[in-house]
Amino acid sequence: MSYEIHYGKADVKVYRTYGTPLRGVRQIPESPFAGRENILMAAELEVTVHGTAFLDAYTRGDNRRVVATDTMKNFMHSASLSTTAPTLEGWLHDVGSSFLATYPDMERLTMHGLELPFPAALVPAGDGDGFDASEVLFARDRNDRSTASLDLERDGAGVRVAGHDCGRTDLQLIKITGSAFADFARDEHTTLPERPDRPLYIWCNVGWRYADATDALGADPARYVAGEQVADLAASVFHQFVSLSIQHLVNEIGTRMLERWPQLAEVSFEATNRLWDPGEQSDTDARVKTYADPRPPFGKIGLVLRRDA
Repeated sequence: MSYEIHYGKADVKVYRTYGTPLRGVRQIPESPFAGRENILMAAELEVTVHGTAFLDAYTRGDNRRVVATDTMKNFMHSASLSTTAPTLEGWLHDVGSSFLATYPDMERLTMHGLELPFPAALVPAGDGDGFDASEVLFARDRNDRSTASLDLERDGAGVRVAGHDCGRTDLQLIKITGSAFADFARDEHTTLPERPDRPLYIWCNVGWRYADATDALGADPARYVAGEQVADLAASVFHQFVSLSIQHLVNEIGTRMLERWPQLAEVSFEATNRLWDPGEQSDTDARVKTYADPRPPFGKIGLVLRRDA
């Protein structure tokens, strides 16, 4: 028999205070985002380790070379304390590189991170004029958040990024007018009415990959694509664009992303149609309506756009 093994630790929540600020991000017309202070950085981390040295634990119950997953959890906290990376991807790179430097039996690994957003709360300004972002109070945000994965392997005395994925997950956007779905194929199984104008509610995950994976680490912030900017761009395009389908919409968002960020090699989308079921409509104003949550199943849309080589 041949073996391919992996093991690791998942759902490791790390809350890091006073991280390195992210500054110098190149701004785009669709977003006000220019950086973040990183006073509080939080993420759910996961490590997946590969190494033939651990095979005896599977075949013979010999754990002498096994790094316990509880040790991995503690190690991720220790390495997170030392990181100076201003981005989630750089944070993952620092932790993963520390794993490979410390444990020689780990041949390669994958680090995955899911941001736990805690934006600064708005509080009255100290001078009494308006409001400022607090430097000590943060509010848990349960909306869209950034995600990243890095595949790391040894490269001589260093570490190489063998693969990467970046993304913004859990975007939930509703546009109450300015979308359509009509002129689709019809046969004896088709019951869906055509809608020249409809509300459109989508749940969407956006992914991207860089031509040079090191751009994700944030060493040159001007070449970094922030998840906050991606979310703002998607909302801006959705607002401006009269789409004829969800497919039409995500293609427009993807095309705009590749225009704004030439350092990206690929963008991708997974979206579901959560269009509300109609409820009631006003007799005097057709714009005034009620809706109910939709019943499953839900339409699912996928798209990957890659630059020509």
